[in-house]
Amino acid sequence: MLHLGLIEDNPGDVLLVREALRSCLVPADVTIAYDGEEGLRMLTQEGAKFDFVILDLQLPKCNGLQILEHYRREEGPPVVVFTGSDSKAVCQRAIELGARECVTKPPGVNAFFKAVHDMVERFAIGKLIGY
Repeated sequence: MLHLGLIEDNPGDVLLVREALRSCLVPADVTIAYDGEEGLRMLTQEGAKFDFVILDLQLPKCNGLQILEHYRREEGPPVVVFTGSDSKAVCQRAIELGARECVTKPPGVNAFFKAVHDMVERFAIGKLIGY
């Protein structure tokens, strides 16, 4: 089973991520934080174990870059920034702060699902099949 941390304030995007996981037949336990402060607590909570984390950048209370600044841990799960921004400078900053990659949320449901499927393939498929 995939253990995914999702830090996203848009309920529509939360629903799309869940549906994308269902559509690729990945059994998933998704822990959701709807703002930056909640997301940072989720990441730093004792015993929190995620295969990877999807992080939006535009969040209330504490933005995604601030979360990355506070959450620099070598042993932590990979963090993938999934943002509506197409700013190369913002994505570069996220990578400098420890994000594994920065993906711009594509328009359209099919492209959104494909982006989530690709993340699962890159960051969790080995764990799901036992490698």
